[in-house]
Amino acid sequence: MSEATAIEARITGRVQGVSFRVWTQRQAQARGLTGWVRNEPDGTVRAWIEGPRDMVQGMLATLHEGPSVARVDRVDSSEAAPEGFEGFEIRR
Repeated sequence: MSEATAIEARITGRVQGVSFRVWTQRQAQARGLTGWVRNEPDGTVRAWIEGPRDMVQGMLATLHEGPSVARVDRVDSSEAAPEGFEGFEIRR
């Protein structure tokens, strides 16, 4: 298993009102990742994702795709120190 890491990502495009948060939660849970996802007032989606480095990097690549009804224009991310979340939640 690879070293644990975390990323904070901001996803831009048509990402609200298209079940992006639920899709992100399912994708993260399928990979055994922890963290959260939420809608931002500016129309973007922000996510915090923690877990093994290779799984987090795979999730980051998946965020560029999004669910079929979304349109992802851009994903900005930065590495961070894991905070030790348990589970993956949708924040409101």
